[in-house]
Amino acid sequence: MSGEGSTNEELKKLTKNDKYSILLPTYNERDNLPIIIWLIVKYMEKSQCAYEVIVIDDGSPDGTLEVAKELQKIYGEDKILLRPREKKLGLGTAYIHGIKHASGNFIVIMDADLSHHPKFIPKMIELQRYLDLDIVSGTRYIGDGGVYGWDFRRKLISRGANFITQLLLRPGASDLTGSFRLYKKDVLEKLIKSCVSKGYVFQMEMIIRARQFNYQIGEVPISFVDRVYGESKLGGSEIFQFVKSMLYLFATT
Repeated sequence: MSGEGSTNEELKKLTKNDKYSILLPTYNERDNLPIIIWLIVKYMEKSQCAYEVIVIDDGSPDGTLEVAKELQKIYGEDKILLRPREKKLGLGTAYIHGIKHASGNFIVIMDADLSHHPKFIPKMIELQRYLDLDIVSGTRYIGDGGVYGWDFRRKLISRGANFITQLLLRPGASDLTGSFRLYKKDVLEKLIKSCVSKGYVFQMEMIIRARQFNYQIGEVPISFVDRVYGESKLGGSEIFQFVKSMLYLFATT
């Protein structure tokens, strides 16, 4: 017992200075933003981890940025950082933009549309600390993970994309297209610099590149829930781009 206690104390000392920067890229999320911010604050405060939320709005015409400014007044400028851009420039560049302003040594990336529940963030943090992982990915495809609210077509596209990618690229992770992850900051910076894909495929390439660099990846089962407010941004062009990029990665990795 004394050995276990010593290990726990050592872990606390090693992690007491850790800070988590949660990146929230937004586009037309004015209805979802107050709820997701409230949930993040609730679970991060409960975990007693130091954190900040960086909202990266890409010129939303629905007033998302104005809502974010009101939330900043409620929770404080030290907790809610606003780093908007003038127009929609893509997910990868949103992360690059957010990292530049992040003071944490860990980065959490997630969607702002309530499809990712912040209750899973403490579980990711716990797994990362226990195994000293480079990346912890939320997965819909192992354990009690799952997808809720999608029609058959969406489920078929997601499962099919994941199956084909596993078959061709053997990435060493069960959920390639998910976008709910915890990274060591320096790891994320290196991965972004190495990636060439944009949009829907960007998340998949991140895991493929992580395998190339021999980064240690862990997984936490999550429940993915389809957005309540707003419209999905996945369309035919994204599916075509996915197939094109997957073949590129197969040929180059």
